[in-house]
Amino acid sequence: MAKSPDSSNSTPAGSSAVKRGLFTRKPKEAKAKKPNRLKQIGEVFTMTRRHDPMVPWLMLLVFLGVVAVSFLVGFWLDNWITGLIIGIPLGLLAATYILSRRAERAAFAQIENQPGASGAALGTLRRGWITEEQPVAVNPRTQDAVFRAVGRPGVVLVSEGPTHRVKPLLDAERKRLARILPNVPVHTIQTGRGEGQVPLSQVAKQMGKMKNELTKLEVSTVSKRIASMGTRLPIPKGIDPYKARPNRGR
Repeated sequence: MAKSPDSSNSTPAGSSAVKRGLFTRKPKEAKAKKPNRLKQIGEVFTMTRRHDPMVPWLMLLVFLGVVAVSFLVGFWLDNWITGLIIGIPLGLLAATYILSRRAERAAFAQIENQPGASGAALGTLRRGWITEEQPVAVNPRTQDAVFRAVGRPGVVLVSEGPTHRVKPLLDAERKRLARILPNVPVHTIQTGRGEGQVPLSQVAKQMGKMKNELTKLEVSTVSKRIASMGTRLPIPKGIDPYKARPNRGR
């Protein structure tokens, strides 16, 4: 009679895999690599130079100027080595600052005259402002739009489009805000290159010069009050959702 195989000697499939012991550490999961800072700076430099060919020479001039001033000060104090040690990092910092400013202008030049450019300009504001990504008023035919920001100066309406076309949108939104916020200042800024308009790169700077009228608590209260009223964006033409009927044949 043939002996049946001993069940204790049988091994299930996949038993060749090494089992983790009781005191064996778990394998470390691969961590997501953070983007290289130098690579990011290189990409920004390439993008900026494409739109502003003078930026390398300007950065070099600023770097050499700062280093030269530090060297002269150190030489005058009879310690030019310390002057160079201090001047080189300061020169790099100044060149990086010039690159960041020029890169911001190049980025605005890329999105200028595109829908939503004014909203992107509001995204560069410093802390203390409450902005909305979506416009609060839109002309569906011309794509002119009005964006809104709430801060200590009050409510700021930023428009994009020609002055003669966007003015009715601004006036209607300003009147609506005056009804629900009678004591809150409402400012308007028209972006563009025309007369009386503000370039995109100067929107945040101009808003920063506005006089503060509200406290931080009042800013939050005003923002919540506006949000509770909702927006009145036009509904695009198409199928009426209230008249739509499900296809019951499926």
